[in-house]
Amino acid sequence: MQHRQVRIVGTGKYVPKRRVSDTEMDRALGVPEGWSRQKTNVIERYFIEDETASQMGAKAAYAALESAGLTFADIDCLVCTSGTMEQPIPCTAALIQEAMGQPHAGVPAFDINTTCLSFVAGLDVMSYMVAAGRYRYVLLVSTEVASKGLNWRHKESAALFGDGAAAAVIGPAGAEEPSKLLYARMETYSAGARYSEIRGGGSALHASAYSADTADRFLFDMQGDALFRMASQKLPAFLDKLLAGAGCGLDSVKLVVPHQGSAMAMRLLARKLGIADDRLMSITPDHGNTIAASIPMGLHEAIRQRRIERGDRVLLIGTSAGLSLGGVVLDY
Repeated sequence: MQHRQVRIVGTGKYVPKRRVSDTEMDRALGVPEGWSRQKTNVIERYFIEDETASQMGAKAAYAALESAGLTFADIDCLVCTSGTMEQPIPCTAALIQEAMGQPHAGVPAFDINTTCLSFVAGLDVMSYMVAAGRYRYVLLVSTEVASKGLNWRHKESAALFGDGAAAAVIGPAGAEEPSKLLYARMETYSAGARYSEIRGGGSALHASAYSADTADRFLFDMQGDALFRMASQKLPAFLDKLLAGAGCGLDSVKLVVPHQGSAMAMRLLARKLGIADDRLMSITPDHGNTIAASIPMGLHEAIRQRRIERGDRVLLIGTSAGLSLGGVVLDY
Protein backbone atom coordinates (compact mmCIF):
# COMPACT_ATOMS: atom_id res chain seq x y z
CA MET A 1 0.00 0.00 0.00
CA GLN A 2 1.77 3.11 -1.22
CA HIS A 3 -1.21 5.44 -1.53
CA ARG A 4 -2.08 6.71 1.95
CA GLN A 5 -4.99 8.91 3.11
CA VAL A 6 -2.70 10.99 5.30
CA ARG A 7 -2.31 14.76 5.39
CA ILE A 8 0.04 17.34 6.81
CA VAL A 9 -2.13 19.04 9.42
CA GLY A 10 0.24 21.82 10.48
CA THR A 11 3.86 22.95 10.26
CA GLY A 12 6.21 25.14 12.28
CA LYS A 13 9.74 26.53 12.15
CA TYR A 14 12.31 27.98 14.51
CA VAL A 15 15.70 29.59 13.87
CA PRO A 16 18.25 30.52 16.55
CA LYS A 17 18.75 34.04 17.83
CA ARG A 18 22.16 34.61 16.27
CA ARG A 19 22.10 35.67 12.62
CA VAL A 20 25.38 35.11 10.75
CA SER A 21 25.77 37.12 7.55
CA ASP A 22 27.89 36.14 4.59
CA THR A 23 30.38 38.93 5.41
CA GLU A 24 30.72 37.61 8.96
CA MET A 25 31.30 34.14 7.53
CA ASP A 26 33.98 35.56 5.20
CA ARG A 27 35.81 36.95 8.21
CA ALA A 28 35.52 33.70 10.17
CA LEU A 29 36.88 31.72 7.22
CA GLY A 30 39.64 34.22 6.44
CA VAL A 31 38.54 34.67 2.83
CA PRO A 32 37.98 37.82 0.71
CA GLU A 33 34.66 39.61 1.15
CA GLY A 34 32.01 38.14 -1.13
CA TRP A 35 33.66 34.70 -1.33
CA SER A 36 31.04 32.87 0.78
CA ARG A 37 28.11 34.27 -1.16
CA GLN A 38 29.72 33.49 -4.50
CA LYS A 39 30.55 29.90 -3.52
CA THR A 40 27.35 28.98 -1.68
CA ASN A 41 24.63 31.55 -2.45
CA VAL A 42 24.03 31.71 1.32
CA ILE A 43 23.52 35.33 2.36
CA GLU A 44 22.62 34.58 5.97
CA ARG A 45 22.17 31.64 8.27
CA TYR A 46 21.62 31.16 12.00
CA PHE A 47 23.87 29.62 14.65
CA ILE A 48 22.93 28.65 18.19
CA GLU A 49 24.42 30.45 21.18
CA ASP A 50 22.85 29.15 24.41
CA GLU A 51 20.12 27.08 22.76
CA THR A 52 20.07 23.31 22.39
CA ALA A 53 18.70 21.15 19.61
CA SER A 54 15.87 19.91 21.83
CA GLN A 55 14.89 23.45 22.82
CA MET A 56 14.76 24.50 19.17
CA GLY A 57 12.80 21.38 18.32
CA ALA A 58 10.31 22.09 21.11
CA LYS A 59 9.66 25.60 19.78
CA ALA A 60 9.16 24.36 16.22
CA ALA A 61 6.90 21.58 17.54
CA TYR A 62 4.64 23.96 19.43
CA ALA A 63 4.46 26.21 16.35
CA ALA A 64 3.32 23.20 14.31
CA LEU A 65 0.72 22.26 16.93
CA GLU A 66 -0.63 25.82 16.92
CA SER A 67 -0.81 25.73 13.12
CA ALA A 68 -2.71 22.43 13.32
CA GLY A 69 -5.11 23.71 15.99
CA LEU A 70 -3.98 20.93 18.32
CA THR A 71 -2.34 20.58 21.72
CA PHE A 72 0.33 18.17 22.89
CA ALA A 73 -2.46 16.07 24.47
CA ASP A 74 -3.68 15.26 20.94
CA ILE A 75 -0.31 13.78 19.90
CA ASP A 76 0.05 9.99 19.88
CA CYS A 77 3.73 9.78 18.91
CA LEU A 78 6.72 12.14 18.73
CA VAL A 79 9.48 11.34 16.24
CA CYS A 80 12.71 13.26 15.91
CA THR A 81 13.78 13.20 12.27
CA SER A 82 17.24 14.76 12.51
CA GLY A 83 20.70 14.05 11.18
CA THR A 84 22.55 15.38 14.23
CA MET A 85 22.07 14.19 17.81
CA GLU A 86 22.04 16.40 20.87
CA GLN A 87 23.78 13.55 22.71
CA PRO A 88 24.34 9.85 21.95
CA ILE A 89 21.88 8.61 24.59
CA PRO A 90 18.93 9.05 25.03
CA CYS A 91 17.34 9.72 21.67
CA THR A 92 16.77 13.37 20.83
CA ALA A 93 12.99 12.79 20.66
CA ALA A 94 12.95 12.09 24.40
CA LEU A 95 14.85 15.33 25.02
CA ILE A 96 12.39 17.24 22.83
CA GLN A 97 9.50 15.83 24.86
CA GLU A 98 11.24 17.05 28.01
CA ALA A 99 11.95 20.48 26.47
CA MET A 100 8.26 20.76 25.58
CA GLY A 101 7.47 20.52 29.27
CA GLN A 102 5.85 17.08 28.89
CA PRO A 103 8.20 14.78 30.87
CA HIS A 104 5.38 12.66 32.29
CA ALA A 105 3.22 12.47 29.14
CA GLY A 106 4.04 8.86 28.27
CA VAL A 107 3.81 9.68 24.57
CA PRO A 108 6.19 7.36 22.68
CA ALA A 109 9.25 9.21 21.41
CA PHE A 110 12.01 7.90 19.16
CA ASP A 111 14.39 8.98 16.39
CA ILE A 112 14.55 8.23 12.67
CA ASN A 113 17.91 9.26 11.23
CA THR A 114 18.88 9.14 7.58
CA THR A 115 20.88 12.39 7.85
CA CYS A 116 19.56 14.99 5.39
CA LEU A 117 16.62 12.77 4.36
CA SER A 118 15.46 12.06 7.92
CA PHE A 119 12.22 14.05 7.57
CA VAL A 120 11.40 12.34 4.26
CA ALA A 121 12.04 8.90 5.79
CA GLY A 122 10.07 9.79 8.92
CA LEU A 123 7.12 11.05 6.89
CA ASP A 124 7.13 7.86 4.83
CA VAL A 125 7.40 5.46 7.78
CA MET A 126 5.02 7.23 10.15
CA SER A 127 2.36 7.86 7.49
CA TYR A 128 1.87 4.09 7.38
CA MET A 129 1.27 4.10 11.14
CA VAL A 130 -1.35 6.82 10.73
CA ALA A 131 -2.98 5.10 7.74
CA ALA A 132 -3.14 1.81 9.69
CA GLY A 133 -4.83 3.52 12.63
CA ARG A 134 -2.01 2.82 15.08
CA TYR A 135 -1.60 6.55 15.70
CA ARG A 136 -3.96 9.41 14.86
CA TYR A 137 -1.60 12.39 15.11
CA VAL A 138 2.18 12.12 14.83
CA LEU A 139 4.56 15.00 15.48
CA LEU A 140 7.70 14.94 13.29
CA VAL A 141 10.50 17.25 14.44
CA SER A 142 13.75 17.97 12.59
CA THR A 143 16.17 20.01 14.69
CA GLU A 144 19.73 20.50 13.59
CA VAL A 145 22.89 22.03 15.05
CA ALA A 146 25.40 21.98 12.22
CA SER A 147 27.61 24.77 13.56
CA LYS A 148 29.20 22.67 16.31
CA GLY A 149 30.63 20.10 13.91
CA LEU A 150 32.04 22.31 11.16
CA ASN A 151 35.64 21.93 10.10
CA TRP A 152 36.67 25.53 9.45
CA ARG A 153 39.61 24.38 7.33
CA HIS A 154 37.09 22.96 4.85
CA LYS A 155 35.92 26.39 3.82
CA GLU A 156 33.38 25.56 1.10
CA SER A 157 31.43 23.11 3.24
CA ALA A 158 31.71 25.26 6.40
CA ALA A 159 30.19 28.21 4.53
CA LEU A 160 27.10 26.19 3.60
CA PHE A 161 25.50 25.27 6.89
CA GLY A 162 23.06 26.79 9.35
CA ASP A 163 21.20 25.71 12.48
CA GLY A 164 17.45 25.53 12.97
CA ALA A 165 14.38 23.37 13.43
CA ALA A 166 11.12 22.56 11.67
CA ALA A 167 8.18 20.37 12.60
CA ALA A 168 5.05 18.91 11.04
CA VAL A 169 1.97 17.22 12.42
CA ILE A 170 0.54 14.45 10.25
CA GLY A 171 -2.88 12.89 10.65
CA PRO A 172 -5.58 10.99 8.77
CA ALA A 173 -7.30 12.48 5.74
CA GLY A 174 -10.91 11.67 4.99
CA ALA A 175 -11.87 10.04 1.70
CA GLU A 176 -13.49 13.31 0.60
CA GLU A 177 -10.40 15.39 1.35
CA PRO A 178 -7.89 16.30 -1.38
CA SER A 179 -4.86 15.54 0.80
CA LYS A 180 -2.99 12.25 0.45
CA LEU A 181 0.48 10.76 0.18
CA LEU A 182 0.84 9.15 -3.25
CA TYR A 183 4.25 7.50 -3.19
CA ALA A 184 7.62 7.49 -1.46
CA ARG A 185 10.93 6.00 -2.49
CA MET A 186 14.47 5.75 -1.15
CA GLU A 187 17.66 4.29 -2.60
CA THR A 188 21.05 3.97 -0.91
CA TYR A 189 24.40 3.53 -2.67
CA SER A 190 26.97 2.90 0.02
CA ALA A 191 29.76 3.30 -2.52
CA GLY A 192 29.37 6.96 -1.55
CA ALA A 193 29.29 6.38 2.21
CA ARG A 194 32.67 8.07 2.74
CA TYR A 195 31.82 11.17 0.75
CA SER A 196 29.99 12.81 3.67
CA GLU A 197 30.71 11.74 7.23
CA ILE A 198 31.80 12.40 10.79
CA ARG A 199 34.01 9.49 11.71
CA GLY A 200 34.46 10.15 15.43
CA GLY A 201 32.00 9.93 18.30
CA GLY A 202 30.57 6.43 17.78
CA SER A 203 31.83 3.02 18.75
CA ALA A 204 34.46 2.90 15.98
CA LEU A 205 36.18 6.01 17.32
CA HIS A 206 34.77 6.68 20.76
CA ALA A 207 34.79 10.13 22.35
CA SER A 208 37.39 8.84 24.82
CA ALA A 209 39.82 8.63 21.88
CA TYR A 210 39.55 12.36 21.20
CA SER A 211 42.92 14.10 21.07
CA ALA A 212 44.68 16.83 19.12
CA ASP A 213 45.76 14.18 16.62
CA THR A 214 42.23 12.84 16.07
CA ALA A 215 40.27 16.12 16.35
CA ASP A 216 39.49 16.37 12.63
CA ARG A 217 37.76 12.99 12.71
CA PHE A 218 35.18 14.40 15.11
CA LEU A 219 34.28 17.16 12.64
CA PHE A 220 32.25 17.11 9.44
CA ASP A 221 34.08 15.96 6.34
CA MET A 222 32.58 16.17 2.86
CA GLN A 223 34.05 15.36 -0.53
CA GLY A 224 31.72 17.74 -2.30
CA ASP A 225 32.82 17.12 -5.89
CA ALA A 226 32.56 13.34 -5.60
CA LEU A 227 29.20 13.61 -3.85
CA PHE A 228 27.91 15.97 -6.53
CA ARG A 229 29.01 13.70 -9.37
CA MET A 230 27.41 10.62 -7.87
CA ALA A 231 24.14 12.40 -7.07
CA SER A 232 24.09 13.94 -10.55
CA GLN A 233 24.35 10.49 -12.11
CA LYS A 234 21.68 8.88 -9.93
CA LEU A 235 19.00 11.56 -9.56
CA PRO A 236 17.37 11.59 -13.02
CA ALA A 237 16.59 7.86 -13.03
CA PHE A 238 15.52 8.06 -9.39
CA LEU A 239 13.05 10.85 -10.16
CA ASP A 240 11.61 8.87 -13.07
CA LYS A 241 10.97 5.88 -10.78
CA LEU A 242 9.52 8.11 -8.06
CA LEU A 243 7.05 9.78 -10.43
CA ALA A 244 6.17 6.47 -12.08
CA GLY A 245 5.36 5.02 -8.68
CA ALA A 246 3.15 8.02 -7.94
CA GLY A 247 1.43 7.59 -11.31
CA CYS A 248 2.02 11.17 -12.37
CA GLY A 249 4.36 13.36 -14.38
CA LEU A 250 6.45 16.29 -13.30
CA ASP A 251 4.01 18.60 -15.07
CA SER A 252 1.34 17.76 -12.45
CA VAL A 253 3.60 18.89 -9.58
CA LYS A 254 2.84 22.42 -8.39
CA LEU A 255 6.01 22.83 -6.33
CA VAL A 256 9.26 20.96 -5.73
CA VAL A 257 10.70 21.27 -2.21
CA PRO A 258 14.26 19.94 -2.33
CA HIS A 259 16.89 19.41 0.31
CA GLN A 260 18.70 22.75 0.39
CA GLY A 261 22.17 21.24 0.11
CA SER A 262 23.93 24.01 -1.78
CA ALA A 263 23.50 26.41 -4.66
CA MET A 264 25.21 23.77 -6.83
CA ALA A 265 22.68 21.17 -5.75
CA MET A 266 19.80 23.51 -6.53
CA ARG A 267 21.19 24.19 -9.99
CA LEU A 268 21.59 20.43 -10.49
CA LEU A 269 17.92 19.91 -9.71
CA ALA A 270 16.80 22.65 -12.04
CA ARG A 271 19.03 21.60 -14.93
CA LYS A 272 19.19 17.79 -14.71
CA LEU A 273 15.59 17.24 -13.68
CA GLY A 274 13.97 19.87 -15.87
CA ILE A 275 12.40 21.87 -13.04
CA ALA A 276 11.62 25.52 -13.77
CA ASP A 277 12.85 28.06 -11.23
CA ASP A 278 9.32 29.21 -10.40
CA ARG A 279 8.40 25.65 -9.36
CA LEU A 280 11.42 25.19 -7.07
CA MET A 281 11.20 26.21 -3.41
CA SER A 282 14.57 27.66 -2.45
CA ILE A 283 15.33 28.86 1.08
CA THR A 284 19.12 28.42 0.79
CA PRO A 285 19.99 32.15 0.66
CA ASP A 286 18.48 32.96 4.07
CA HIS A 287 18.86 29.64 5.89
CA GLY A 288 21.84 27.77 4.48
CA ASN A 289 21.93 23.98 4.59
CA THR A 290 20.04 22.98 7.75
CA ILE A 291 20.52 19.25 7.15
CA ALA A 292 17.26 17.32 7.70
CA ALA A 293 15.40 20.47 8.75
CA SER A 294 15.81 21.96 5.27
CA ILE A 295 12.94 20.07 3.59
CA PRO A 296 10.32 20.68 6.32
CA MET A 297 11.53 24.30 6.56
CA GLY A 298 11.01 24.66 2.81
CA LEU A 299 7.59 23.04 3.10
CA HIS A 300 6.63 25.35 5.97
CA GLU A 301 7.72 28.42 4.00
CA ALA A 302 5.83 27.23 0.91
CA ILE A 303 2.65 26.98 2.98
CA ARG A 304 3.27 30.28 4.79
CA GLN A 305 3.95 32.12 1.53
CA ARG A 306 0.87 30.50 -0.06
CA ARG A 307 2.89 28.95 -2.84
CA ILE A 308 0.80 25.81 -2.28
CA GLU A 309 -2.84 25.35 -1.27
CA ARG A 310 -4.79 22.31 -0.14
CA GLY A 311 -4.85 19.69 -2.87
CA ASP A 312 -1.77 20.98 -4.70
CA ARG A 313 0.75 18.30 -5.65
CA VAL A 314 4.16 18.65 -4.01
CA LEU A 315 7.41 16.79 -4.53
CA LEU A 316 9.86 16.49 -1.64
CA ILE A 317 13.24 15.26 -2.87
CA GLY A 318 16.88 15.20 -1.88
CA THR A 319 20.08 13.32 -1.23
CA SER A 320 21.85 12.51 2.00
CA ALA A 321 25.00 10.93 3.37
CA GLY A 322 25.06 7.25 2.61
CA LEU A 323 24.79 8.07 -0.36
CA SER A 324 20.99 8.02 -0.28
CA LEU A 325 18.34 9.48 -2.53
CA GLY A 326 14.80 9.95 -1.30
CA GLY A 327 11.53 11.55 -2.21
CA VAL A 328 7.83 11.79 -1.47
CA VAL A 329 5.00 12.81 -3.79
CA LEU A 330 2.00 14.14 -1.89
CA ASP A 331 -1.14 16.17 -2.40
CA TYR A 332 -1.00 18.82 0.25
